[in-house]
Amino acid sequence: MKVKRIMANTATSDLGKAAAFYGDILGLELIMDHGWFQTYGSDARMTVQVSFGTEGGSGTSVPDLSIEVDDIGAAIERFKEAGVPIEYGPVSEPWGVRRFYVRDPFENLVNILQHE
Repeated sequence: MKVKRIMANTATSDLGKAAAFYGDILGLELIMDHGWFQTYGSDARMTVQVSFGTEGGSGTSVPDLSIEVDDIGAAIERFKEAGVPIEYGPVSEPWGVRRFYVRDPFENLVNILQHE
């Protein structure tokens, strides 16, 4: 057996909040829509990863999700323009990533990062 994909699922009664945060701000495509369950993604190759931690690094909380982007500066601007508070960062970490934390509309702590 080989695991092909791991997906995070969040319960909500307001799918529009997911569309605004993950679609509009992060620019992910709505790749599946059952009306009651939607999946956002990109055409980039998805890889299997699952992480566990006692902290998120640099004394931060462990984020619920980590999302790697190709332009951290543009990501920061999108979140600021959307009025989403930055909870940590942006900061260049000693392990080679530049990142910041935000909360999605469901209160999940999201680590937005770019490898330096």
